[in-house]
Amino acid sequence: MSLHLTIDDLKSQARRRVPTMFFDYADSGGWTESTYRANEEDFKKIKFRQRVLVDMDNRTLETTMIGEKVSMPVALAPTGSTGMQHADGEMLAAQAAEEFGVPFTLSTMAICSIEDVASVTKKPFWFQLYVMRDKDFVYNLIDRAKAANCSALVLTLDLQILAQRHKDLRNGLSAPPKMTPSNILDMAIRPRWVMGMLGTKRRTFRNIVGHAKGVTDLSSLKAWTDEQFDPSLSWKDVEWIRERWGGKLILKGILDKEDAEMATRTGADAIIVSNHGGRQLDGAPSSISVLEEIVEKVGDRIEVHMDGGIRSGQDVLKALCLGAKGTYIGRPFLYGLGADGKRGVTRALEIIRKELDMTLALCGRRDINTVGKDMLYR
Repeated sequence: MSLHLTIDDLKSQARRRVPTMFFDYADSGGWTESTYRANEEDFKKIKFRQRVLVDMDNRTLETTMIGEKVSMPVALAPTGSTGMQHADGEMLAAQAAEEFGVPFTLSTMAICSIEDVASVTKKPFWFQLYVMRDKDFVYNLIDRAKAANCSALVLTLDLQILAQRHKDLRNGLSAPPKMTPSNILDMAIRPRWVMGMLGTKRRTFRNIVGHAKGVTDLSSLKAWTDEQFDPSLSWKDVEWIRERWGGKLILKGILDKEDAEMATRTGADAIIVSNHGGRQLDGAPSSISVLEEIVEKVGDRIEVHMDGGIRSGQDVLKALCLGAKGTYIGRPFLYGLGADGKRGVTRALEIIRKELDMTLALCGRRDINTVGKDMLYR
C-alpha cells in the first residue's frame, strides 16, 4: 500500500525531490499569495450533509466534460514548466491521465511539445493557448494542435500581463535558470532529479523554441517571452481563434458573472471559473466562492467548469454540488509528478477518486450526475 494517502503526502515528497526554484514555481501565488491561500481555505468552509441508511451499491463517477466521456469529472489543468518537476513531465502526466480516463491539458509554456505528447499518447488531449503578439506563431500553434488531433482548445484569458511572484524572483528563476552557488547546491542534493534531466533532451520550452521567429535557445526565448504576452487581447479575438481552431473551445479565467455572460456570446463550449491558481490578481476571490453565482447566471447556456484550490476528492464534490460540470487539478498532479513521476500522477488521481467516491456514498448518492446543492449545508 502506498504511503501517499493524501495530496499533502505527495507534496511533502515532491518538496524533497524537486529543486527549490522549480518546486516554488509550482507552489507560489501572486504578490502576498492571499488569493492562492483563499482558494484552498474557502473549500474548508463548505460542509456536507451526512446521510445514512441509503443504498450505496453500484456507485459511478463516470460522466462527460464537453461531450467527452471521463472516468470522473477531473481533468489535469494546463501548467507551465511541468517538465521541470520531473524529466519529460508533460509526457508522463499525459500518459497517466489517458490510462486513468481523464483529460490532460498541455500548456503553451510546456517543456515537452505538442508533438512530444502526441508521440506517447493514443487518445486526443487538450491544448491550452496563450495569445502572443506574434500572430503567425499563434496561428501555427493552433494548426499544430489540430494536426496532433487535440480534441479541445483551452484559451486562457487572464494572463495578458504577468503578475509578480516573489518566490521566483528570490530564487533567481529565469530562462536559463541562474546558476548561483545556492541553486547549484540545491540541485546537487537532489541527484535523482538531476539524473533525470541529464537523461532527457527536453529542457526548454519546446512549443516555442524552433517555432517562434528568432527563438533558437533559452537566452533568445527570454527576450521573446518578455515582450510577447499580448495586453491588447479582447473579446473580439475569441472569434478569430474559434474560427481558426474549428473545434471544441473552452475559455479559462472567468471569475466574474458579467464576464461569464460575455463568454456565452462567443460560441465557446465551456468556461473555467479560475483565478489562475491565485497566481495573477492577488486579492481576487477564490474560485469556489464565485462558482455558484456564475452557474446561476450562465449554467443553462454554457458548460461551467472550475479550477483552483482543489486538493481532495471532497473538494471536487463540493464544486460539483455548486454546479460545476467538471473540475481541474494543477498542483495536485504536479506534486505527484515531482514525488514519483508517472506513478505519482496516477497516485494523485487515485487519491482524489477514492475520496470522491467515498464522500459521494456517505452523502447518500450513487451517481455523480445526480449531485446538487441539497447535499450541502446552506
